[in-house]
Parts: sequence; C-alpha cells; structure tokens
Amino acid sequence: MNARKSTSERILEAADRLFYGQGTVVGVDTLAAEAGVSKRTLYNHYPSKDVLIEAYLKRRLRAIPTSDQPPAQQILDDFDRLERAFASEGFRGCAFVNAVAELKDPKHAANAIALRFKEVRRTWFRELLVRAGVHDPDGLSLQLLLLVDGAIAAALVRKDATVARAARSAARVLLEAAGAAMPEIESRGSTKDFAKKP
Repeated sequence: MNARKSTSERILEAADRLFYGQGTVVGVDTLAAEAGVSKRTLYNHYPSKDVLIEAYLKRRLRAIPTSDQPPAQQILDDFDRLERAFASEGFRGCAFVNAVAELKDPKHAANAIALRFKEVRRTWFRELLVRAGVHDPDGLSLQLLLLVDGAIAAALVRKDATVARAARSAARVLLEAAGAAMPEIESRGSTKDFAKKP
C-alpha cells in the first residue's frame, strides 16, 4: 500500500511540474517518463489524463491560513506574498486559469476546481473584512480578488514582479475607503511565506 501511494505521489509530482511548467498539453508518454513509471503503471493509478489533470489541480488547492495580525495587514501581506511568487523561478501564472484556458472544455472538472480555488481566496478575504468591520465585505472581497487576478496576469505578461505593489496600493485604498482599521506601521514581507502559489 505504501509503495502504491509513493508511486501515485511520484506521478502527481511529475504532473505538477510538467502541467504547470509546460501546460496540460503534455503527453502521457512524457508524464510517465518524468515520473519514472510505465504508461501502464500511470494508467493503473490515474485511469485517464483528465483524471490526472483533476488530481493535479486538487493537489494545489490549499486553505490560506490566518494569523494574529490585524485583518487589513493580513490582506496587504497577501500581496507581498504574491510579489515573491511572481519573482520565483518558473512562475507561469495561475495554474487553475491556465488549465481552464488550455482545456477549452466548459464541462471539464478543471472549471469547477478553478472556481473553488478562487472562492477559497475570496472567502478568506471576506472573513478578514468581516473581522475588520467593513460595510460591504462581499463586494470588497470580490474587488480584492480581481486585484489579485489582475496582478497575476500583469506579472505574467510584463515579466515584472513589482506589479504586485501597485495592486497592494490599490487594495490599501479600497480598505481605507471601506473604513478598515489600517496598521500605522506596515512590516512588508514580515509574515511567513505561506500559500505562495497563485
């Protein structure tokens, strides 16, 4: 059982590297070779490429933890984490958006997983905004999510990680306008670098 899990995880790790780095167009032969298994073994663990794509995306779904920092600071720190992710080697945009765009199939499971991923971040924003006492946490959480998505797209096209700073500045303006208590002194990049993947 442990060997089976190990093989399955090895295949999934290979899929993560190749699908994110080269796109979901990567063939099964290449995936099997990267994982060091035969095609038959790969199919024993993942009956189809679509099943593997679904598993790859689900593997990237992670809750974003909160901390004891003030809510507004946590939101601003999220944009700092984005900048670090943009600057990392191999940054290729949002894995979920990429998969949806590459697959071009509205019925593919990737679409629902991508929506779930976006909702995880929007809900995280919303919960912090409720704690911050803003008037319209639903509307503002969506606006912040759009800033994140726009920053990801801009960083990919412009090859400039610092676009996250512009998005962060816009987020600060929105938070202030909504009446969120803002930290007097911000410690940019002071929080642990969790949930790095956009």
